Amino acid sequence: MDFGLKRDLPPYEQQLDFYEKLRLKVMDFLSTKSGKKNKLAPYLLFAPDLFHLLIKALLDKRIDTKSKTIISSGILYFISPLDLLPEGLIGPGGYIDDIIVATFIVNMLLNKFSTEIIEEHWVGDIKLLDALKKVAETSDTLLGKLPVRSLLGRYIKKSSKKSTTL
Repeated sequence: MDFGLKRDLPPYEQQLDFYEKLRLKVMDFLSTKSGKKNKLAPYLLFAPDLFHLLIKALLDKRIDTKSKTIISSGILYFISPLDLLPEGLIGPGGYIDDIIVATFIVNMLLNKFSTEIIEEHWVGDIKLLDALKKVAETSDTLLGKLPVRSLLGRYIKKSSKKSTTL
């Protein structure tokens, strides 16, 4: 199946190296004073694990093209410097929105494919379903505390007022 890639994917060793670097980056942050105080700390290690799962699911021949399009969108959101909480500006705490997006995609995959297929690609420290449950239980609370949500809400209100006046 052609995904329109201009180059071959890096060898598995390089992919694993990226995963390990991302995981180490998050672990280094969590070992700092601000990382230990961060309320989001328990969730941040899910970022590299979910990213890895999305990459592996994208390459899984058992997953259909439509689902792979959604998976690709999630991967692009992870690597895009422009998202709700940019990692480049706020550090590893910026992975929270990426985690929420990835969790949504993985839940969609779990509704469409067997749990065994998706769990094959999970490398996290805790079981996949437990990790997803943990994120799902707190994602609304987390999003509600983010300043981005209130800014987005103001933008949506202003945009809807403008469209009704046009």
